[in-house]
Amino acid sequence: MFNDIGALELVVLVVLAVLIFGPDKLPKVIQDISGFIRKIRDFSENAKQDIRSELGPEFKDFEFEDLNPKTFIRKQLTENEDLKELRSSFDLKKEINDVADAVNGREPDASVPAAVNGHGGTDLLKKGDKPGQGERPPFDADAT
Repeated sequence: MFNDIGALELVVLVVLAVLIFGPDKLPKVIQDISGFIRKIRDFSENAKQDIRSELGPEFKDFEFEDLNPKTFIRKQLTENEDLKELRSSFDLKKEINDVADAVNGREPDASVPAAVNGHGGTDLLKKGDKPGQGERPPFDADAT
């Protein structure tokens, strides 16, 4: 909650609290605030327990943090077996190197089948011959 408050900001808050409440009333104000925060936490925990008891035993592992979209997506990505298999078969560094090789005009790695490295059949990066008599030419942006 207060992860983004730096030391200087904390000092400014303390000085403001001393100036506003005075050094004699400040301990009482801190006790009141901490008691209020404790009551809010207790209320929150009781509400969570009530919701869990109302949902039933099939939701015993339910965590309210899972309702956060980032947490939900992260959990689904790490626990889904199909995505784990897909992620393990995909090598991002190799794909980037293949694209860099294609852009620089070097031959791709021959140890990988052509369909895997994206060069199955025709090479889209190389200009082909002129189209035949009955063929339509590919779209050429320079021709316009």
